[in-house]
Amino acid sequence: MRVLMVGAGGVGGAVVRIAARRAFFEHMVVADYDPARAESAVAALGKDGHRFTAVRLDASDTGAVRAALAEHRCDVLLNATDPRFVLPLFDAALAHGAHYLDMAMSLSQPHPNRPYEECGVKLGDAQFERAAEWEAAGRLALVGMGVEPGLSDVFARYAADELFDEDGIEEIGIRDGADLVVDGYDFAPSFSIWTTIEECLNPPVVYEEGRGWFTTPPFSEPEVFDFPEGIGPVECVNVEHEEVLLVPRWLKAKRVTFKYGLGDEFIGVLKTLHKLGLDRTDPVTVTVGTGGGKAAVSPRDVVAACLPDPAGLGDRMRGKTCAGTWVKGTKDGRPREVYLYHVVDNQWSMREYGSQAVVWQTAVNPVVALELIASGAWHGSGVLGPEALPPRPFLALLTEYGSPWGMREDVAGEPG
Repeated sequence: MRVLMVGAGGVGGAVVRIAARRAFFEHMVVADYDPARAESAVAALGKDGHRFTAVRLDASDTGAVRAALAEHRCDVLLNATDPRFVLPLFDAALAHGAHYLDMAMSLSQPHPNRPYEECGVKLGDAQFERAAEWEAAGRLALVGMGVEPGLSDVFARYAADELFDEDGIEEIGIRDGADLVVDGYDFAPSFSIWTTIEECLNPPVVYEEGRGWFTTPPFSEPEVFDFPEGIGPVECVNVEHEEVLLVPRWLKAKRVTFKYGLGDEFIGVLKTLHKLGLDRTDPVTVTVGTGGGKAAVSPRDVVAACLPDPAGLGDRMRGKTCAGTWVKGTKDGRPREVYLYHVVDNQWSMREYGSQAVVWQTAVNPVVALELIASGAWHGSGVLGPEALPPRPFLALLTEYGSPWGMREDVAGEPG
């Protein structure tokens, strides 16, 4: 297997460190618009970097991406960029005849008249529209293969296959929480603020059997969820996320939700950014310097530039992050609730890989998926989510990578 990975930021850098310890691939090309980032990611491997090459590449240029795939004879494209670049990379992989993986799907657009009641363009719609072309080409586009979405979807499939009755799932609810603290900063998100704004300020999507997908106002339906391994109770709210759009395509559940544990302060900052228009992505014209020059800039890009790079916060960060899937239903006709989860301690991920917990937890899952594709344990064609593939090989290999998952049997009633 020869892999072109586009994006050498925090997650991409962690992918490189994780993949360097595995033998399943022949070569990985690490590409970024900023060649210094790609070169730094490869240089950090030292003598273990002989299977990696750093190149400059513009993720928005489909032709250039196709040329890179051809030049380096890559048969898989791993997208480690932000969601703005999903479609040009997705299209380039199909045109070249390569398999494709991403960790976030094509962007949504709110309903023009009823944004908090009805869906407009949903996450991933633009990719699923081309599923027949991928199937006809005999190529696999594995979408949403990070931790959330990704591992959370694998957990959902495992629960449906082995832990609940057929037609017995009442709700599949992704629940994400952490007790991470970043010393020295009043506000420092542990993941891309660009992506965080997109997820948290867009209308959240909920799925219900008989009703389908619908939306609610941001931060709706707050609940307190008790996270494992010492993290404890965290208030979680509805957030737009891919799992709600993926899970119902393959699994039967009466309701599917996604809730983040954000905290009052974080929610307050996001609401302020929205009120000021600083969450916008369309450029605004600003005066630059004292000469009266003008420049067009995206307000959201300015916010991102003003905040610390999440990938560089590991040394100041302490605590754990938890991603998981809570499932409620019946087994053998009796009520059952479980929480399948994956916890990463920042101290461990920094010591073992030099990557902070959130980006490492995201990065390990596409590497596991690539190894399963290379071995043939995962295979298929078309546009597929992780829940379309058998979960046991994935969960076994994740444990082999030194990062085991857990399951908590909850008392029937409230989550957690």
